[in-house]
Formats: sequence, C-alpha cells, structure tokens
Amino acid sequence: MGGADRVDGGITLRVESSDGGSVPLRLAAKRMVNLGSATRKAETARAHQEEVAKDGIHIAFDVPAPRIYPIAAQVLTTDEEVQVQGSHTSGEVEIVVVATGGRLYVGVGSDHTDRALEQTSIQWSKQACANVIAPVLWPLDDVAEAWDRFVLKSWVDGRLYQDVGTAAFLRPEDMLRIVHERAPGLPQDALVIFGGTIVSLDKRLGFGRRWEFALEDPQTGRTIRHGYDVVDITQAIAEPFRVPLRNPAPSHA
Repeated sequence: MGGADRVDGGITLRVESSDGGSVPLRLAAKRMVNLGSATRKAETARAHQEEVAKDGIHIAFDVPAPRIYPIAAQVLTTDEEVQVQGSHTSGEVEIVVVATGGRLYVGVGSDHTDRALEQTSIQWSKQACANVIAPVLWPLDDVAEAWDRFVLKSWVDGRLYQDVGTAAFLRPEDMLRIVHERAPGLPQDALVIFGGTIVSLDKRLGFGRRWEFALEDPQTGRTIRHGYDVVDITQAIAEPFRVPLRNPAPSHA
C-alpha cells in the first residue's frame, strides 16, 4: 500500500496555497469524528437517509443533526488500497476539515463503510473500514470566499457516483463550531472532521473495487483528487475454511 507514512502514527499531507505554493504537513490526528446529515437544509439530507434505508440502515433521528460519530483516528489514511471483509462495503465523497497547528484546512475524503455492519451500527461500520483522505489540503483562508462554488464528486469503477456542490453542506467553520459545542471534550488541535455526504446520482448505494473522489473549483480548475482500490481479504481463504462474517446460530443439538 502506498501513501501513508506511519513512523510516528501520523500521515504526511501537502498544503497547496492559491498562489501556487506547496509545503508538507505532518498530521498526527488526536481525534476524528464523522458527521451525518451535515447539510444546510434538512430536506437535502433526507434523500440519503432514504437511500441507506433501502439497505436496512436506519438513522437515530432522535439525535439532532448533524449527528456526530466518534471514530478512532488510527483508521485515517491516504493509502491507495483499502482492505475490507466482505463485498458489501462502499465509499463516498465528503468534505474533510482539519484543525492543526492553530490553522484550519479543508480537503476531501471517503469514509469507506461496511454496509452490512451498518445495519447494526453506523458507528461500528465506519470504524471497521478506512477513512481515506486525499494527501492535499487547502488553507481555509485561501478558499473561504469562493467555497460555495466548489463541487464534490465521486466515482465507483469509473462511473460517476456523486456530483454535488459544497453549498449543500454546512460550511467548514460551522462544522468545527458545532462539533466543539456538542463535544467539548474534543481537542482544539489535531482534530479531523469528515463532513458527511448526500444521495448518489442513482439514489442507490454503490459497490465496486475502485473508488475515486474529488473536490473541484470549476472556475479556476483547481482540484484535489484521490482514489483507492478495495481488497476483500476474505477471498484469500479457501471457501470451505472461511469463518462466516455473521456468527452462526447456536446449535440446539
């Protein structure tokens, strides 16, 4: 696998400024959260909620949106290969907000998810897979004024899967503010927020071997794009010897 360098438990990213400058950034995230239904209008998120409900995934609507899912930071990666258990996993495109070194950065990622496990627990299903972040960040100060014109896209096996404007979601600074209001125990620094997603173009969860995602500024052409291949590690075991992903029913013999 390529991309992540974990000598000190962190990952190496690159900060690209609007003036063409580029500097490395070492990120050792202390904490990470994934947001759900982090849209400016409630009805925007509703289509995605209906989409996942088709696969038996039900959201805790008694908890106010945006819902906060704490995810252990060790699953954050820039790797170009993601290992999973089973074929029922999928990715998506999400805004990523990084608070580190007293500055705020934005990027793009995919919180790859075990959809079978998600029927039991959304939180566990996201912890079971990698949170993939593109290895490039933009300083929020550079793009804040133009933020609402940006576009998020994802592809599965080369097929366009999602295409949505950033204006559909809470602004990055609002995501950070809400997270700190509702989770005061989180650190101010070395914090990563995945900003949630919305419905796919065909309104169905997608599955495939190759996932790509991008954050684009259509006016200037600036783009952050990244991708990864999905490997089902259960396939390496001969079928008669595979332990089932779901525990067998107890025997009453």
